[in-house]
Amino acid sequence: MTENHIIVKKSNMSVMGPIIFVEDDIDDQELFTEALRELKIRNACKFFSDGREALEYLKETADQPFVIFCDVNMPRLNGIELRNEINNNEALKRKSIPFVFFTTALNRKLVDEAFSLSVQGFFKKPEDFAEIKLIIKKVLDYWHASKHPSHI
Repeated sequence: MTENHIIVKKSNMSVMGPIIFVEDDIDDQELFTEALRELKIRNACKFFSDGREALEYLKETADQPFVIFCDVNMPRLNGIELRNEINNNEALKRKSIPFVFFTTALNRKLVDEAFSLSVQGFFKKPEDFAEIKLIIKKVLDYWHASKHPSHI
């Protein structure tokens, strides 16, 4: 595997499913888009400005999303509420979509609450673009290598 490429191998996961970003900040959406472009990620990307939009998509789509990157503080339905809604929906829960918080909000209570909802990661958004790109790459590399219950 090269530093800037994710090599897609046959695995137990829908590695080509869309990557979901739930992020209300347009500037951050543009940074994520640029990071994925530089990493040469071929997956479709879908951006949602709040948890309500993302939840509706997840309920209606036949897609098996690859991973969800989610901010915490958003209007209408925040990230914690979105994760709770996913956990309480049997069809979405069965999809076992990896869910990672990627946010500027950080405190012990919030991290504890996130992990009580069975998230697969909690990352503080760095100011540096190279660091943002590195975190995205690490998360995607991990989930490319991981086994997934929906395909075993």
